[in-house]
Amino acid sequence: MSSIPDLGPVPQRITVDAAQVRRLIGDQFPEWAGLPVRPVAKGGWDNFTFLLGDAMVVRLPSAAEYALAVDKEQRWLPRLAPSLPLPIPIPVAKGSPGADYPFPWSIHPWLQGEPATADRIADPVRFALDLAGFLAALQGIDAADGPQPGKHNWFRGATLRTYDATARRALTALDGHIDVDTAREIWKTASDTPWDGKDRWFHGDVAQGNLLLDGGELAAVIDFGTCGVGDPSCDMAIAWTLLTADGRQAFRERLSVDDATWARGRGWALWKALVACAQTRGRSDEESVNARRVLYGIFSEYASDHR
Repeated sequence: MSSIPDLGPVPQRITVDAAQVRRLIGDQFPEWAGLPVRPVAKGGWDNFTFLLGDAMVVRLPSAAEYALAVDKEQRWLPRLAPSLPLPIPIPVAKGSPGADYPFPWSIHPWLQGEPATADRIADPVRFALDLAGFLAALQGIDAADGPQPGKHNWFRGATLRTYDATARRALTALDGHIDVDTAREIWKTASDTPWDGKDRWFHGDVAQGNLLLDGGELAAVIDFGTCGVGDPSCDMAIAWTLLTADGRQAFRERLSVDDATWARGRGWALWKALVACAQTRGRSDEESVNARRVLYGIFSEYASDHR
C-alpha cells in the first residue's frame, strides 16, 4: 500500500445564510438571540463566517470534511493560547446541527485587526520577526497527543507528495507559460527532502488572511482549522508568499530553519503558486499578477540559494 495519503474527492460545499444562523443562535444560545448577525466579507472557504453582535464571530463549516476541525479547535486552542505571544481565537461555545444545518459549528471572539498585505505592513523585517517568534512558540509546545495529519487538515504536516498530483496538473497547464523545468526541479527537490520525524505543532495555513494587523504590526493569528503536529515546513510557505527578501532572511534566522525544512517549505509555497497561476492563466487581474509574483520570487530565491 502507498504511504502517500489520499485527499479523496473534492468536498461538496453547502450554503448558509444569515437567517439560518439566527435560527441556530436562537435555538441553541437564546442568551445571544437578540444580537445582530451579519456575514463577514471574504469570510473564507472552509467556513462561513458571520459577526454575532460586535464581539463574537460564528464559524460554520461549509462541508463535512471541514467540520472535522471543529472538535479539534474546541479541544486544543484553549490549551495552545497560554503559550503563544499573540491572541488566537479561543472558542467560547460549540453549536450542534440544527435549523437545516448539518454540522457542528463554533462561536469565537472577534479579534480586531485587518488582514496582512504587503502595503499594510509597517516594517517588513519586524513583521517577519514577530511572525517567526509566534511560530517558534507554537513549535515549542509539547506535541504529545496532538492531532496527527489527517483529513481534518488535508494532511498538512505529512509528506509534500500528498499534493504531487495537483502540482503536476498545474505544471502541465502552465507548460509554455512559465519555466516549468525550474519549477519541476524545485518541486522534486522539496518532495525528495526528508523530514526528521520529530513532531512539532504547526498552524497549517499561515496566509495573509489569517494574520491580522493593528497599526501595521502583527496583532493576532486566526483560523487554526488545519493545525496539527508533524512536519512544520508547511508554515514556512509564508516566507515566499508575503515576506520581503530581507524579511524572509530574518524569518529564517529567527526560527533557525535548517536547509531541509526550508527546501520543503519552498515546495509548499511552490505548490500554492503553481495552482494559483494555473487557475488564473490568461488573466491580468490582481490575483493573477500576485500569483506570478510569488512564483518568480520562488525561482529567484531558489537560484540565489543554489549559487
